[in-house]
Amino acid sequence: MRIAIAQLNYVIGDFEGNTLKIVGAIDRAKADGADLVMFAQAAISGTPGYDLVRKYTFLERCEEALVEIASHCDDIGVLVGLPIQGEQGTVSAVAYINNRRVEHYIGKKHITSREEKPYLASGSGVKYLRIAGRKAAVVVGEDVRMEREYSQNTDVILGFSAYPYSRGVVERRWDEYSHLARTTGRPVVYVNQVGGQTDVLFDGSSAAFNSKGEAFAILKSFEEDFRVVDIDASSPVALPQQDRTANVFSAVKMGLRDYFVKNGFTKACLGMSGGIDSAVVAAIAGEALGRENVRLLMMPSQFSTEHSVDDAVEMAERMGSPYDVIPITESYKAITETMLPVVGGTRFDVTEENIQSRIRAVMLMALSNKFDYIVLNCSNKSERAVGYGTLYGDSIGAMSVIGDLYKSEVYDLAHYINRIHPGTIPEHILLKEPSAELSPGQLDSDRLPSYEVLDAILYRMIEKGQHREEIINAGFDVDTVLRVHSMLLRNEYKRRQGCPVMRLSSAPLGKEYVLPLTNRYGGYGL
Repeated sequence: MRIAIAQLNYVIGDFEGNTLKIVGAIDRAKADGADLVMFAQAAISGTPGYDLVRKYTFLERCEEALVEIASHCDDIGVLVGLPIQGEQGTVSAVAYINNRRVEHYIGKKHITSREEKPYLASGSGVKYLRIAGRKAAVVVGEDVRMEREYSQNTDVILGFSAYPYSRGVVERRWDEYSHLARTTGRPVVYVNQVGGQTDVLFDGSSAAFNSKGEAFAILKSFEEDFRVVDIDASSPVALPQQDRTANVFSAVKMGLRDYFVKNGFTKACLGMSGGIDSAVVAAIAGEALGRENVRLLMMPSQFSTEHSVDDAVEMAERMGSPYDVIPITESYKAITETMLPVVGGTRFDVTEENIQSRIRAVMLMALSNKFDYIVLNCSNKSERAVGYGTLYGDSIGAMSVIGDLYKSEVYDLAHYINRIHPGTIPEHILLKEPSAELSPGQLDSDRLPSYEVLDAILYRMIEKGQHREEIINAGFDVDTVLRVHSMLLRNEYKRRQGCPVMRLSSAPLGKEYVLPLTNRYGGYGL
């Protein structure tokens, strides 16, 4: 049995574009002698559609596209994902087309994603179909690993998914499917979504495993791919070694590129401080969009060090991106003097620091409005978690590129970028101690634990869901843990007002890790 795996990058609601891609892959599969071609969960509609999948007209367009696709399916079987109207609501389903007729719908039974539950209803689950003389178990989404027992006379298990990327998920997913094939004694072939859909990133990494659990086809990660596999004549292949930092770079580059292409944007701008965060975002943007399409704005104040400006300029020139140095000293002076009747006589504090950050935000938005640049946010997960950033200042932007990466991971990414493109980020940016430079001699370590400690605590709290006592018992300082926990809880109000963040972890803030805005749980008691 020859099966074509079509791993394609779809656009939500682009029925014409998605249909053209699907039909093109069907024609290719026919030419390659395939008996069946597989397309991912929600291929026709794109995903996640949120409330769109509850609209009758949206579902009607999906059905119209399915009819068009079916008209091209002579002499080949096709399994393609789309949302359909079920008895209890919208079901994420896979349609089976045979000889130009839609013969079956297979609906996803287990709705486990927090984001899908409000919009999707449960379907009937696994269905057994006779395809090219073989009995195939067709399963959608999480059903493939949650199904307890597959029929004994099943010849092959076919999985259709839209699994988002997160660090380490590619190898974990391969392990799950390999285990399924080995324990059932049946080949497993699955196809996954690929591409960026605003903040949700799909890695692809579709694959096929023989009845021993050995991989015999691995499709590319983070890009489209197409492969025809023969479940009766397969040779094992080695699973590619996974470099998690390399995967993060590929994921965020893909996500940023798709965000711009799918929304019709072409140019980005960002504030270049001479620090590690803006350097990494600039480098990624240059890779994804073309360096000539990334405008960099250096906005030093009287507190900025000369070497920070020099570092920022040096990197911009190495990149070959357009840049401007626009000091904000006079703007800052004008605002603080204007406010003297209100705040005169008070000491310098976070008020004056935040004014600087908000001036920079105004300038970036002016550049955006005047020349249609999309502002990129440069905040990292460590800062977002504890509120170390200015609301309506550091928080501005249409997309947060590294907002789901801890500070230590940003450094890892910077070193990786310099490995693949030597010298992109100046050495001094990598070596100097982090600082917001909003007051004389300011360092991040003046107000925060070292990032090594902070990130370790935050990871245990957010990704691992550990209680404060567990973290303290693991050897962390009591006061530091309690302080970090308190900051994490009381800064949810800032995170709620931020821009979309590309999801790179299993617990992105505001999506898989959500806290109440009003609570009294953040005190120093255990």
